[in-house]
Amino acid sequence: MPKAIKVTYQRTSNGKIAENQDPMFLFASSDLSLITTNKILQQKANFPFEQTFVNFNTQTISQWAQMKNGKSILSNDNEALRKQKFEFSNETKKILNYNCKKAVTSVNSNKIEIWYTTELGLKGGPSVLGQNLGLVLETIRNGNATVTATKIENLKATPSLLSIPSIQTVDQLTYKDLLWKSRFVNIPVFSKEQIHFVSDAKSNDSILRFASGTVIVRKIKFPEIKRGSSIYADVTEQSNGDAYDRTGTVFMIPTDKKMSFLDGLKNGVKTLPAYENGNGKKYQGVVSTDEYTPLLEMMRFFTPFGVKQFNYLQLKNKVWQDSVIYRQDISLLQPKLSNQEVYIGMFIGNYDAGGHKASLNITIHQGEDNNPKADFILPLFNTLNVMEMAGQEYSTMFDNEKGLEMTFEVPQGYKNFKLSYTTTGHGGWENGDEFLQKKNTILIDNKEIFGFTPWRTDCGSYRLSNPASGNFGNGLSSSDESRSNWCPGTTTNPNLIDLGNLSPGKHTIRISIPLGKQEGNSSSAWNVSGFLIGEK
Repeated sequence: MPKAIKVTYQRTSNGKIAENQDPMFLFASSDLSLITTNKILQQKANFPFEQTFVNFNTQTISQWAQMKNGKSILSNDNEALRKQKFEFSNETKKILNYNCKKAVTSVNSNKIEIWYTTELGLKGGPSVLGQNLGLVLETIRNGNATVTATKIENLKATPSLLSIPSIQTVDQLTYKDLLWKSRFVNIPVFSKEQIHFVSDAKSNDSILRFASGTVIVRKIKFPEIKRGSSIYADVTEQSNGDAYDRTGTVFMIPTDKKMSFLDGLKNGVKTLPAYENGNGKKYQGVVSTDEYTPLLEMMRFFTPFGVKQFNYLQLKNKVWQDSVIYRQDISLLQPKLSNQEVYIGMFIGNYDAGGHKASLNITIHQGEDNNPKADFILPLFNTLNVMEMAGQEYSTMFDNEKGLEMTFEVPQGYKNFKLSYTTTGHGGWENGDEFLQKKNTILIDNKEIFGFTPWRTDCGSYRLSNPASGNFGNGLSSSDESRSNWCPGTTTNPNLIDLGNLSPGKHTIRISIPLGKQEGNSSSAWNVSGFLIGEK
């Protein structure tokens, strides 16, 4: 029996050798086995990377992970190896001239066939499965994904790498969490910040508070974000006293022109440029001008009815959620975030002293995404009245035939333009636009390029996030009702609208929506935001 061996494995899929694979190695002695790869041994593997040890004396599986920051973590599992169960077959075959037996097991509904030999007197394998049976020379998953030994080398001495490192261990759950978090960049923006309505809301060195505490803003420095990376915004929200479904938004404040929305937050909404369309009202800060860029919306979300704070309102067989988590892909905004220091804000409209508590994290995941990416982004309009509690006009401009109309300029050198368009209808009574289907029409240079009726019919799916939702005599809850592109407790997805190759120079865009008429003190509004995307 050799003192130690090195086994090289090759991966195939549906009979074809996997391209550009990193060869897998097994080192094994009578006491230990180590699963590793060629790139790890050459110190060329991407961080984080893992190596697996099996101690046959103690029946322990040890996972060793090495991180980008030079930190290593180790976790031990004393049960997994013993718990493996197999069905044994009478089938045999030869691999590398060794007689092999077959065992079958199932992992997460995947059928795994294991071919192993006992002729070398050593144990090990390309995974932890079957290592107690003997030396595993082939595994086959679901009949098509195969890992096969291609070479076995006898070693004259036990290699130094066949030794479990002496570092502090962590429990398995902590190990998995630390390993997962090391795979991406996490940028914490807000942590359980209270967004509420109080007259004396105060800013501090890191969090700016405006509009009686319903708007919070923080300056964030983003690292370089490689093209093709995925970027996600994560919001966690709980009621801290407010029982109602409220409009929320995460936004970036562009500061590329003479005036920004931050000026309006600091100096009052009337300092922002006003949009007028002839209906007699002034709408502050909603469209781009030569000297002003409106808010760039990153995520539109809606709070549910009182999650967490009102969970004491019990219903039989209903277990309320502790919080609502919103997660949205914002990778298109890479050009506006990469290597930039920007103001990121959050708004939840409410008139409650307890209000809401919310957290925001932005995560960056390197990789190659084949979806088209933006090289050029131009914020065009945003009618969501983020300064609602400081007097910003509701977006009722659609009661006029002109609706929302503005001019923008397309620069040289870009093509394949798209419009990212987010829309939600509001007016929370029987005849309000929140509950009525209304067509949104988008015109470029007076030509209709897109028309659709934004509508959500799945709101009842989120009932367990809505403990304070009112119940009607017909057996429905308010949170069940279909709405104009939103539900209590969800995000609203933007529409990505193809515009084609717009010619360089000035163009006009118009948004037309048949706004419902006011009834007494009740009125409808449409919160729409849009930005232009271009590719080089």
